[in-house]
Amino acid sequence: MTNEISVVIAGPRGKMGREAVKLVEQTEGMKLSAVIDRQYNHNQLSDLEGFNSDAVIYTSPEECFTTVKPDVLVDLTTPETGYLHAKTALLNGVRPVIGTTGFTQTELEELKELSKENQLGTIIAPNFAIGAILMMKFSQMAAKYFEDVEIIEMHHDQKLDAPSGTGLKTAEMIKEQRASKQQGHPDEKETVTGSRGGDIDGIRIHSVRLPGLVAHQQVMFGGEGQLLTIKHDSHDRGSFMSGVKLCIHSVMNLQELVYGVENIID
Repeated sequence: MTNEISVVIAGPRGKMGREAVKLVEQTEGMKLSAVIDRQYNHNQLSDLEGFNSDAVIYTSPEECFTTVKPDVLVDLTTPETGYLHAKTALLNGVRPVIGTTGFTQTELEELKELSKENQLGTIIAPNFAIGAILMMKFSQMAAKYFEDVEIIEMHHDQKLDAPSGTGLKTAEMIKEQRASKQQGHPDEKETVTGSRGGDIDGIRIHSVRLPGLVAHQQVMFGGEGQLLTIKHDSHDRGSFMSGVKLCIHSVMNLQELVYGVENIID
C-alpha cells in the first residue's frame, strides 16, 4: 500500500511500547518498519517473547533512520533518551511523536526550532488518553470562574518525574485563564516540608506514587459553598492508544512542534 505510514517505535518492550506495537500492526494504513531498543541489535522483534512482528531491532537511532527511512518515530522511553531520539529523528527527516515527559525548557525550545527549520511535524504528548485531554480542557474552562484550584496526580511507583507532564500541562493551561494567586492562609506554615505540594503560580500540585496505579488525576476547584472536581482515570495502557493513533496521523500534516494533544483535537 503506497499510502502506508512507516512507523518506528522506540521502547517496544515497555508496557506502553507493547501496546503501541499492537496498535500499529493492527491499524490499516500503518506499517511497523523497525523498533529501537537498547539491546538485541539487528534481531527481529519476533525473537523476543510476546512478539510476532518481523520488524528489525536497532540499538542506533541514526542507523535505524538512515536504513529504514520511516515517516514517524513513536518514542515511549525516558526524557533523556526521548530528547536524543527526537533530535536525531528531525535531523534525518523523521517526524517524532514523543510520549515521555520531563523535558527541560531548553530541550523543548531546541526541538521546536529543529522542527520549524526542517518543516517536520513534532508532537510531544504529556498524555495520550483522550479523556485526560478533555479533563485538561474542562479544567481550563473552569479556571475562568474558580480561582482556587489544586491538582492531585497519581501514577505507578516506577514513574521517574514528579509532578507528571499531565499535571504540569494542566497547570499551564489553567494559568492562561487565571490570575496569579497564592492560595491558602497567608500565614500558613508547613510542619512537614512539602505537605502543601509543589507551587506553580499559586496552583498547588500533589504527586502520589504507588504500585497498582496507572495514571490518574483530579483537579479540584473551590468556591463559595461549592467544590468542583474534574477527574480522569486510566486503568490500563490501552487507554492511551487512541491518542497515539491520532498523533501518528496528525503529525504527518504538521510542519512545526505541537506540545499537547489538546492542540490537535477539535
